Amino acid sequence: MSPNLHATRIMLADDHAVVRLGLRLLLEGAGATVVGEAESGETASRMYGALDPDVLVMDISMPGIGGLGALERILNHAPKARVLMLSAHSDDIMPTRALRMGARGYLCKRAAPDEFLRAVAAVAKDQRYIDPELAAALALAQLSKSSSPVETLSEKELAVFLQLASGRSVQQVAEDFRLSPSTVGTHLYHIKQKLNVQNAAELALVALRNGMIDV
Repeated sequence: MSPNLHATRIMLADDHAVVRLGLRLLLEGAGATVVGEAESGETASRMYGALDPDVLVMDISMPGIGGLGALERILNHAPKARVLMLSAHSDDIMPTRALRMGARGYLCKRAAPDEFLRAVAAVAKDQRYIDPELAAALALAQLSKSSSPVETLSEKELAVFLQLASGRSVQQVAEDFRLSPSTVGTHLYHIKQKLNVQNAAELALVALRNGMIDV
């Protein structure tokens, strides 16, 4: 039986209009009200304060600062924000980071509709929710001593890494994150040192191997 989300105010953030439409239909069918939609991390972080939804459902992979960058901005201004992160990937690095940063839940997009609604309902009650398919992998990652080198990156370095690995330039990343190009360059230097890579192609390869970007 699907949970009843009557009177729950939801905001959606995903760069695909078709995905947002599908999520809206599912949520409204369960009684929720979708109060706003954003197509990027920047828009989501701007809209959140004005809308103050009960739950923000946000894709982790979006243009610009992406879901992690938006999550950081939102939680800086609204520490009690209830955010459910969605991802097309099933790696353990991104959910670990998102949950550590303060997201209340993390769900793979391939989850069944009822699973999605249960996740939203749990986060609306300020409960932690982790995709059942990811729970075991997350537990093993915590116990394993051989973590991915990406785990050594700071939150800001990870956000910059994801954008550079996706093909964006240092100048574009600087504009997205409101940083100077020299600051992004410094982050890039540290990222290369920590991951032992030499160029953008190798950055992309690391991201692909860890399931963090699409081909």
